[in-house]
Amino acid sequence: MHYVQQKILSFADTINLKRDGLRQIARLIGEKHPFKISYHLGKLEKDGFIKIDRETGKIKRLKEEKPQKGLFLVIPVLGEANCGEANFFADENFEGYIKVSKKIIKIGEGLVAIKASGNSMNKANINGQNIESGDYIIVDTKKTPQSNDYVLAIIDNCANIKKFLFDSKNKIISLISESTEKHPIIFIDKSDKFMVNGVVKYVIKKPILNWS
Repeated sequence: MHYVQQKILSFADTINLKRDGLRQIARLIGEKHPFKISYHLGKLEKDGFIKIDRETGKIKRLKEEKPQKGLFLVIPVLGEANCGEANFFADENFEGYIKVSKKIIKIGEGLVAIKASGNSMNKANINGQNIESGDYIIVDTKKTPQSNDYVLAIIDNCANIKKFLFDSKNKIISLISESTEKHPIIFIDKSDKFMVNGVVKYVIKKPILNWS
């Protein structure tokens, strides 16, 4: 499968053709040419991976990618996300792939890797791991966030890693840092320009190299 199609599938549950448009979708997945998005959407629909509702613009996944064979999962790296103030634009370019043992990661579909920048999540706890600058977070783009999940959020078109809290009484979303430093809480109304692109499931720690 073409890497553009892989990235479209990764975000299929969160994008809407009428709301976002081809240009915005292209920016989201790091593609310069919107016409390529149209082509690959058509190809995915023809091959039975998605169905596009022409009235609402919603995209629905119909079938999964074929499970990867072998000892490793090959996961696309879609740029960086900040762990503090949101300042990395979410249209970062596709940067390649990382290979991770299936003994480390137990799920295989809908995963993308994001490189963390900053240390405002250095007290997070994801399977016993915190998030530090240079670590890779593995995001499940198919999972709907629940309160207390760690998420990859898009705030004002910038990518950010935060803890997700939902106040059902006041219908307000809070995004908080978990750090040895103080960072302001972000309060979001459901009508704000905001999107969660997936739930953080794993942290791949930055390797410590000792050449001595």
